[in-house]
Amino acid sequence: MHQLHRLNEIEGLARLGYAARGVVYLIVGWFAVMAAYGSTRPTDTKGALVELFQGPFGSVLLALTALGLAGYALWRMVQAVADVDHYGGSAKGLVVRTGFFVAGLVHAGLAVFAVSLLSGRASRQESGEESARDWTAWLMAQPMGRYLVAGVGLIIAGVAIAHFVKAYKASFRRWLAADEDKMKVICLIGRFGFAAKGVVFALIGFFLILAAWRTDSSESGGLVKALQFLQDQPYGPWLLGIVAAGLFAFGAFSVVQAVYRRIDIQAAEQRLRAMA
Repeated sequence: MHQLHRLNEIEGLARLGYAARGVVYLIVGWFAVMAAYGSTRPTDTKGALVELFQGPFGSVLLALTALGLAGYALWRMVQAVADVDHYGGSAKGLVVRTGFFVAGLVHAGLAVFAVSLLSGRASRQESGEESARDWTAWLMAQPMGRYLVAGVGLIIAGVAIAHFVKAYKASFRRWLAADEDKMKVICLIGRFGFAAKGVVFALIGFFLILAAWRTDSSESGGLVKALQFLQDQPYGPWLLGIVAAGLFAFGAFSVVQAVYRRIDIQAAEQRLRAMA
């Protein structure tokens, strides 16, 4: 009975994690949509947490979001280590599982940032753009730094391609326990969301490759730079508006995952015990 209660708590954290990720991207998407209309500036995931903190009941909502992001990070790492989705040990499977682990680290970092905001240790002005330039500069200073930065850029470009493939194939369907009618709507939302994220990742990868080519860390950038780049192009407000709506859709899709995602925590625990 105690074990069942613990498993239910872990599953609850994972679902709260999908919901927390959804809230973050809903905020990011909303600000990007408003930027397309010229009424505000785009924000990134850290900026979304700051906006959440500054809103009504900000401390409570941010605390719940931080807990959710920590739960999502834990779930991604369990996915990577225990291979609960059965990707296997092939080259492709290891790449996917490594991606899960990296996503876990990224969201763990967001959870830490949220806690730091709550405790007053983090600046509300801190942005992902500064972090991106800082770690690019650090990597560039290492032996063969330019090649390392270019390699990271190529990896992120590969992630973009994976998102486009996922948007095309809608392969996420097999992990959702929804009926056929709901699945039709979910697929439209998910495809739009993954395609928009693919565009963003492609631009971030391009910025890193450009930074490596010019040996200039200031050429790198994150989500905000990608959105501003779209905004500066011909028909920029339209381009930004489409991608912004896609990011908002991804946030909605994440909330849907919180409800319908198949999460077999018991199987994950069994696999972890067998590995131990």
